[in-house]
Amino acid sequence: MTEVPTIELTTGAHIPQLGFGVYQIDPDETAGAVKTALDIGYRHIDTAEMYQNEAGVGQGIRDAGVDRADVFVTSKLNNGFHEPDAARKAFDETLSKLGFDYVDLFLIHWPLPTLYGGDFMSTWKTLEEFRRDGRARSIGVSNFQTHHLERLANETDTVPAVNQIEVHPYFTNEEVRAYCAEHDIAVEAWSPIAQGKVLDDPVVTKIAEAAGKSPAQVVLRWHVQRGDIVFPKSVTPSRIQENYDLFDFELSEHDVDELTSLDKGEEGRTGPNPDTFDYIPD
Repeated sequence: MTEVPTIELTTGAHIPQLGFGVYQIDPDETAGAVKTALDIGYRHIDTAEMYQNEAGVGQGIRDAGVDRADVFVTSKLNNGFHEPDAARKAFDETLSKLGFDYVDLFLIHWPLPTLYGGDFMSTWKTLEEFRRDGRARSIGVSNFQTHHLERLANETDTVPAVNQIEVHPYFTNEEVRAYCAEHDIAVEAWSPIAQGKVLDDPVVTKIAEAAGKSPAQVVLRWHVQRGDIVFPKSVTPSRIQENYDLFDFELSEHDVDELTSLDKGEEGRTGPNPDTFDYIPD
C-alpha cells in the first residue's frame, strides 16, 4: 500500500496529506464510495453536516473493517447552527450520524460575516468546548480570509489547526496561504482541480503528457508538493484509484512554477467569496 505523507497539526495530530472528499456524493452512494476509498488505501475522509452524508461515511468505515483510530475523519458545522446552543446540538448530531464518539477535526464551514451580527467568535468558542472535552481532537475553520483569521488571533488563544479554502492553479489564494504558513495553520485545498476547468489547460496537458500521468494527477501532485492537504472526490473506483496514485512521480520546480503561474486571481474562483457568502440551507 502506498505510504501517504502526513502533516503534523499544532495539536500534535497527524493528518494524511491526501484524503477522500464526499462533497455532492449522494447519501445512498456514500458508504460504498468510502469503503472503496479505504480499500484502496485512503485513511482520511472529509465530510460536512451540509453534505447530508455523514451517516454514509461512518457506515463506509465500518463496512471496510478499518480500525476507527486509523482513519482521520473531518466534518464541518452547518451554516444554520452558528449560535452556541445550536452548534452544540448540531455537533451531537454529527457524532450520532457518524456513529463515533469523536471526530479528528471539526470546522466552522463558512465565516458568514454578514449574518449573526458578524459574530463567529461565539461559534469558535463553542468549538473550543468540543476540543477541551475530547470529542473533537482538533478544530479549525474553512473559507476564512486573512482578516477573519486575524480576528481569531486577537480574541482567542486557540489557533485553528487548519483552514480549508479554495485553491487550484486558476486560484492559488496566495495571501491566505501565506498567512496560514506564517501562523502554523495547515491549508486544505477544496475544488483542487477547479471543478475540472484546469484539466484541459495546455500547460497542464503538456506537463501530464511529459510525466505519463493524467492531468488530474498532475494538478493533485502540484498541491501535494506545495504542502497543501487535498481530498479529491469521485464515486468511480478507477478514478478513486487514479487520484490515489500521486506518489510514484514528482514534478520539477519548473513544472510547479508553470502551474502556479496560471493563477487568475479573483476571476479564477469557482466558488463564492467568503466575505459575501450568506447561504443557509433549508
